[in-house]
Amino acid sequence: MSRLAGLISFSGPPVAERLRLTRLMLGRLPGDGDRLAAPPESGAGLGWRGWSGRGGGLAEAGADVLVLDGRLFNGEELRPLAGTGAGESDAALLLALFRRLGPVAALERVNGDFAVAYLDGERRGLWLGRDRLGLKPLYFARAAGGFAFASQPRALLALPGVPATVNRRYVALVAASHYRTFDTAPDESPYAAIGQVPAATLLEIRDDGAPRRHLYWSLADAPDLDRPEEDLAGQYRALLTDAVARRLNGAGRAGFTLSGGMDSSSVLCCAVEAGGRRQHAFSSVYEDRTYDERDDIRDLLADKVEQWHPIEIGNDIDIFALIERLVAIHDEPVATATWLSHALVCDAVSAAGFETLFGGLGGDELNAGEYEYFPFFFADLRAAGDRERLEREIACWAAHHDHPIHRKNAAVAAAMLERRVDAASPGQCRPDRERLARYHAALNPGWFDIGRAEPELGRPFSGYLKSRAWQDMSLETLPCCLRAEDRQCTAAGLNHHDPFLDHRLVEFMFRVPVTLKIRDGVTKVLLRRAMTGVLPEATRGRIKKTGWNAPAHRWFGGAMLDRLRDIVASRDFVEAGVYDVAEVRRLIDDHARIVATEGSLEENHMMFLWQLANLHTWMTRAEA
Repeated sequence: MSRLAGLISFSGPPVAERLRLTRLMLGRLPGDGDRLAAPPESGAGLGWRGWSGRGGGLAEAGADVLVLDGRLFNGEELRPLAGTGAGESDAALLLALFRRLGPVAALERVNGDFAVAYLDGERRGLWLGRDRLGLKPLYFARAAGGFAFASQPRALLALPGVPATVNRRYVALVAASHYRTFDTAPDESPYAAIGQVPAATLLEIRDDGAPRRHLYWSLADAPDLDRPEEDLAGQYRALLTDAVARRLNGAGRAGFTLSGGMDSSSVLCCAVEAGGRRQHAFSSVYEDRTYDERDDIRDLLADKVEQWHPIEIGNDIDIFALIERLVAIHDEPVATATWLSHALVCDAVSAAGFETLFGGLGGDELNAGEYEYFPFFFADLRAAGDRERLEREIACWAAHHDHPIHRKNAAVAAAMLERRVDAASPGQCRPDRERLARYHAALNPGWFDIGRAEPELGRPFSGYLKSRAWQDMSLETLPCCLRAEDRQCTAAGLNHHDPFLDHRLVEFMFRVPVTLKIRDGVTKVLLRRAMTGVLPEATRGRIKKTGWNAPAHRWFGGAMLDRLRDIVASRDFVEAGVYDVAEVRRLIDDHARIVATEGSLEENHMMFLWQLANLHTWMTRAEA
C-alpha cells in the first residue's frame, strides 16, 4: 500500500526540476514518507510515497531505478533467478529481476499485486506495468516534454499542462448508463488528457512517440480439466488456502471483511486454516434490513472469528457529506453505493489498529456466483445439445431464485437467451441493452451520443459462461470495484488483498467445467465442495444470497431527497449541460413514489440517483 509518481522528459530538464515536479505529484497522494531518485543523465525523476513497512518502495542500481506499489507473493522462488539475498526488499528483488530478464520476462514469473515503474537508465527508457488482474492502478499523461505517471489522476493534474477536462464519454456513461459500462475502455480514465495502463500490461516509453504496449499475460481458451470432482475440489482448496497464506505472510495485523456469502467467508476460514487461529471480522450492517446480512454472518462467529466488528449504518445518514468525502478520495465518481459502506468499514479497521484488510472480490466471477450468469450457463448446455439437463436447470433456477420483481421461469429464460446470447457465434455474449439503456433519456443528447458508447465485449472463449466471466473480470464488474477498494484502503493507511484473484487460481477456474460451477440451480458448486469441513455447513449450504448491496433507496429519502431536488434545480447543474433536467426530476419523483408505496413490486432508481450525486460532486470539484 503506497503510491507512485514520476516522469521522463526527453528535453533533459535539470535534476532539480525533475525532483521538484516529482515532489509536486507525490504531495497530492496519501502516505507519510517519500523516496525520490533522478539519475543525472536519465531525463527522469521517480518517487514513492507510502507507509514504512507496508509494501512497495524504491530501489536503485547504477542508473536504473524501480518504484513499486504493492507486494510480491513468490519472492523466495524469484530470488535465485534475480540473484538477490533474503534481506532484499520486493522493490530491490524486482529491479534485479528486470535487469537480468527484461521487464516482460520478469513479470511473467511474478505472483503479486502491484503497479511498477522502471527506469532503464542505460537506454533512457521508462517501463510502466500493472499486475495481471489490475488490483493496483497506474495512470499516465504527456507532460514536462515527455511522459508522467502516477497512481492516481490527482497527481498528474498537479503538473502544468495537464488539464482537468473531463472525458465526455465517461461522463455520459456515469450519467445515463449502468456501472458495468464505466470501464469498457480500459486504457482511458475519467479525464480526457490522462490514460490508464491496462491490467497485465507493460508500457515501454523510449521517445516522444506513442508508448509501445506489451501484454505479458492473458487467459487462454484451454480444454476443461478432465478429472474427478473430488480431485478438482481438493486442488481448489489447496490453491485458495495457499493464496491466502502467501498474503497473510507479511500482512501484519490483518482484518477480514465478512458478509453472509461464500466468498468473504471462504477467505476468512482459509486464513483460520492457514494461520491456525481465529481472525477479526468487519461487516457493514444496516438499520434497513433489505440488504442486512447479520443473521447469516453469525453462522461463522463461534468457531472462526476472534472478534466481530459490526459497523451499523442507519437510514438517515448525510449521504451528500459522505459522497463529498468519497469523491475527494477517488478523483472520480464512485460506482455504487456499496463503496460508501466499505469506506466506513475501512475507517473502523484502521481505527482498530489493523494494517491489512482481506476481501472476497473475484469470487463471484470465478464461481458463477451472480444471478447474471445463469443465462450463459443455459446457453452452454443448449450448445452442447444437453436438452434434458437444460430443462432441469431452468426449473431449479426458477424454484430457488424466483423474485417478485425479477421473475424466473422458462419463458423468462428463453427471453434472456434470445437477448443475451449469439447462438451463431459460440461464446459471444451480448450486452444487456435493456439494462444499459434504462436511463438514456436522462442524458442531454447534446452532451454525447451515448449510442456510440455501447461496449465491445469481445469473445475470448468458445463457451458462453467463461466469456461472460472474463468480460466481468476485465471490463465490467471487477475494474471499478478493485479501484474503489484500492483508493479507500490506501486513504485509510491499509494494505488490501483479494486471494481469489491469485492468477494461479484464476487460470485453474477458467478450466473448470461449467457444470461444476452451477448445478441444480445452485451456484459455486466446486467452491462449496472445496470448503467442506472449512466453512460452517449453514454457510456452505446457503442457496439464496442477499448480495453485497446497500439501502441507498432509504438514504435518498426525506431531507436528502429534497437536497437532491435542490441540486437539480441549481444553475450549476442546469448549465453543466449533462442531463435532461425534466427527465431527472421525473425520476426523482418516481423514486419517491416507489419507495413510499408499501409492498411495491417496481424497481426503484437508487443506483441512478447515486450516480447522479457522485457525478455532480466530481464535476463540481474537477471544474473548481
